[in-house]
Amino acid sequence: MLKSTPKLESTEKWEAQIRKGCLDLVILASLWKTRLYGLEILRVLEQNSRLVVAEGTVYPILSRLKEEGLLQSEWVEAEAGHPRKYYWLTAAGRLKIVSMAHFWKGFAASLNQLLVPVLNGKDDKGEPS
Repeated sequence: MLKSTPKLESTEKWEAQIRKGCLDLVILASLWKTRLYGLEILRVLEQNSRLVVAEGTVYPILSRLKEEGLLQSEWVEAEAGHPRKYYWLTAAGRLKIVSMAHFWKGFAASLNQLLVPVLNGKDDKGEPS
């Protein structure tokens, strides 16, 4: 078995923290247009944001968001199989995700601006680094 190098482990932890910090935002955003049940939310996140989230991670977040008044839920009998718990945004949830989206847009833009020289491989004088 290969051991990860300390640098790689540090990078993986950083990426995991970034993803973890975005979960409320992306879960609420996934419910903007329609009501979804838990596994549908997981699929939306994976397809639209490349976030692979475990069921054991998303359901406690959904419960917390519901307790905070941002979501409502309802059990619906499925035609085949077991009942599914559908989630949708409340009015407070809609206001919250709009606020979060505005914050994210500005925050990401400022980070992107800061990273331009890094991604272009230039120093502060425009010289290659």
